[in-house]
Amino acid sequence: MSPPLKLWVAGARPRTLPAAIVPVVVGTAAGYLSSGSLILQFSGSCHTGVCASFDRQLSWLNAILALIVALGIQIGTNYVNDYADGVRGTDEKRVGPVRLVAGKLATVREVKIAALIAFGVAALAGLGLAARVTWWLVPIGLVCGIAGWGYTGGPRPYGYLGFGELFVFVFFGLVATAGSAYVQHAPFLVSLTGHLYDYKFDWWFALWVGVPVGFLAAALLQANNLRDIATDTESGKKTLAVRLGRRRAGMFYCFTLLGAALGIGIVSSYRPWSILALLAFPVAIVPVRLALGDEQGRALLPMLGTTARLQILTGALLAIGLLL
Repeated sequence: MSPPLKLWVAGARPRTLPAAIVPVVVGTAAGYLSSGSLILQFSGSCHTGVCASFDRQLSWLNAILALIVALGIQIGTNYVNDYADGVRGTDEKRVGPVRLVAGKLATVREVKIAALIAFGVAALAGLGLAARVTWWLVPIGLVCGIAGWGYTGGPRPYGYLGFGELFVFVFFGLVATAGSAYVQHAPFLVSLTGHLYDYKFDWWFALWVGVPVGFLAAALLQANNLRDIATDTESGKKTLAVRLGRRRAGMFYCFTLLGAALGIGIVSSYRPWSILALLAFPVAIVPVRLALGDEQGRALLPMLGTTARLQILTGALLAIGLLL
């Protein structure tokens, strides 16, 4: 008998889902700033003689499709992690959230099918998005899906080699944020005296906006791996936290938050009100204390939930700051 729905929801690891939601929200806000057409008009009333304005447009459909893609890849990755770790026996002594295969709540086949469904939903939404924007999104989405599967799937999962934080920084930070901004920006047109011209997308701005988002995603993963150092060491799973050791892994967690704060500072040089996102950082006091302390295993459980709340609040304030 298949597990009840609430167990499938738990197996999808809801506390990790801000890593998929935040880059889409922030990226959509960043993309809105340069969406639609740039209109240039010559007028003596303007200081430079040329008035520039955007006919800004928000595509809710593109934003929703981007969110479905990000959530599908995140949930699919979580299910792959569940069955792959369950097969290898690395989840037998977990202290964290429920594991379907290791807890004998579902079979490997059932969890594999769930992972394929999640990736399939992401693929369908991605195809719809590509049809609306550009077919170049297809190979990018394919690389993202392969990266999600390869985290713990396959013969040499890179999550076992200590590259998980780098993966989430790149794909759930830079790629997801810049991609969400890109799909809002199209069409790339400039209106000048009644004629439309190409307008280039500001990739640097979109990528810089993705830097604090990526660091917060890395912090979320590090909070999870910091908690599991003892069990991962015993099972041979060499995450970055295992390789660094308890003390240095805690310091690395703090480094990711510092990187996020510095990234927000850089983004504020583009959009000054982005600095509002730093108002969320008092939430980090508790997890930082835990990271720098001596607690192990179950005592570190609050870190994941608090880091997820920090990520959500920072993302919301950053999006608001970009739009102000």
